[in-house]
Amino acid sequence: MKKRFMKLAAALLAFCLAVPPAGAATVNQKGDIMIRVGLASSSKHVPTGELEAAHLTNNSGYGSGYRFGFYDDNLNFVELARTEVGQDDVAVLKTVNLRYGRVPSLDKDTYSSSLSSGVQVGSYHVRIGGNYNSFAEASQKAASYENGFVAWIDGAYQVRVGNNTTEERAAATMEGLPGAVGVVGTSSYGLSVVVTGTDRILFQYDCGSSGRLAIQPDVTGAGETRTWFSGYKYRGGFQYHRRSGGNITVVNVLPLEDYLNGVICFEMGRNWPLEALKAQAMCARTYALKNLNKHKSDGFDICPSASCQVYYGMGSKPENGPSEVSMRAVAETAGMVVKYNGRLAETPYSSSFGGASEDAKYIWGTNTDTEYPYLRGVTDPYEADTDGINAHSSWTVSYTSAQLTQRLQSLGLGTGTSVDHLDLTYSTRGNVTQVTVHWANGKSNTISAGNIRSRFAVDSIRFTVNGGKADQPKPGEPSQDLYINGSKVTGGLDGKYVIAGSGSVSQVGSDPYAVTGSGSVSALDVGSGNGPGQTTGQPGSGTVTVSGDSYVFTGGGWGHQIGMSQYGAYAMAKRGFTFDEIIPFYFPGVQITHY
Repeated sequence: MKKRFMKLAAALLAFCLAVPPAGAATVNQKGDIMIRVGLASSSKHVPTGELEAAHLTNNSGYGSGYRFGFYDDNLNFVELARTEVGQDDVAVLKTVNLRYGRVPSLDKDTYSSSLSSGVQVGSYHVRIGGNYNSFAEASQKAASYENGFVAWIDGAYQVRVGNNTTEERAAATMEGLPGAVGVVGTSSYGLSVVVTGTDRILFQYDCGSSGRLAIQPDVTGAGETRTWFSGYKYRGGFQYHRRSGGNITVVNVLPLEDYLNGVICFEMGRNWPLEALKAQAMCARTYALKNLNKHKSDGFDICPSASCQVYYGMGSKPENGPSEVSMRAVAETAGMVVKYNGRLAETPYSSSFGGASEDAKYIWGTNTDTEYPYLRGVTDPYEADTDGINAHSSWTVSYTSAQLTQRLQSLGLGTGTSVDHLDLTYSTRGNVTQVTVHWANGKSNTISAGNIRSRFAVDSIRFTVNGGKADQPKPGEPSQDLYINGSKVTGGLDGKYVIAGSGSVSQVGSDPYAVTGSGSVSALDVGSGNGPGQTTGQPGSGTVTVSGDSYVFTGGGWGHQIGMSQYGAYAMAKRGFTFDEIIPFYFPGVQITHY
């Protein structure tokens, strides 16, 4: 019997220490691709930092009570303990002495080591007996003691009693406790689950540095759970750990499709046209799968901010969470992703481009010649349809020469001098890909496209300064090169005509589009000849020099200028394009397929 128990304990310890792998898609026993989203972390990309106490409340009507345990390697929940039905408010605490009360700096009631009054939860307990074989056995024993609770310590059940602030006080309570064997605490990685607002411990967990406590809402078998955490409702379960023995990291663990429902309604208008939302769902799903390893060192797959994708679960109220149409967009594209040459594609997106996206090599240094040809810029003839609803369709940022000098110097540029003039380098699509600041002392700083927005506090890289225009083609000169099937056609677009299906003949315009045999529409290959659907778009490349007592930046668009324009997708959907036409327009040459 002892040998069998030892084998059981060893197996349970292995489960206790199991940490789900990061980097590859994890599929649980239901066949769901699972994802872990950081909700509280020391990562600068997570708005909520690590916590001394993390609170959960069941959303009324979506389950009741909680189950405690851990997630195995495939992110299946393994139950160790549970609460009674109706226990809807719990808090997970790090195992140090904490008090419950109002914390002014947080503007809320919570447990904190900074409080000097209020309900106190101590970190020293009295252990009763040895290890127990099951939660049922341990909980029955714990129930026979006032303030008794079940603990899962290094892969075995224990029964503990009370919570004291010092070892001496705990020792003083041992007298008269039958079966008491000593005073115990936890390692610096321990966690206690308490009834919110009280000192009543429901469950304690300590499996050392590799341990991860999991909490799965509901003990009633509800079909869908939604749980309040930090002001928002979330589907799925939660995982807790203390990195380096400090405060608590909180992770939302849920199926990928549920995660997407909490992304697209915040990254795009929740009631936008269905086909635009489908395109957004495709980009978001592909991004998530391609970036599962992004926050491995933080203990989760992906962050909830714009550094990854904005995620607020089911929102804080019905009118700001997923809508019927946004959830339909996720459901109707379920499992579908964007690929290039059989691999998941990079699918960046931003609000708007002001008329043209840009080649990613200028902004991120991406190899768009051979590796990522689908991340070249495209001229967008649709986005302008949304100028009336897009607050960033046009904007102006103005500086005096002194203000611009002060701003740039605050960023560590041009110490002890002043701005003399700017040289702006434009791409053939009309975007600024480089700004060289020339100083009065004869020195200069060159700012790359990826830093232009932050340096000059502008919304995009599509702008002019003081109305200066890039060089225009001279009369009679070809404004663009034309490539058909990879071969350059002499003379570009000049003098070229098209015959419509009706038989009418007209001259080719400046932004030609091609319809393939499959019916897909994409920009004609005008420019480099490195792939289908690429366009260098607008004439007007070159360098513009501007100077003066003031610098007025006038432009359009909002974002990094790569990939899909969300307002452009909106406009295309309004014109009748479907998501599988929108995606290839912004990412020429990609394929839409199942993951």
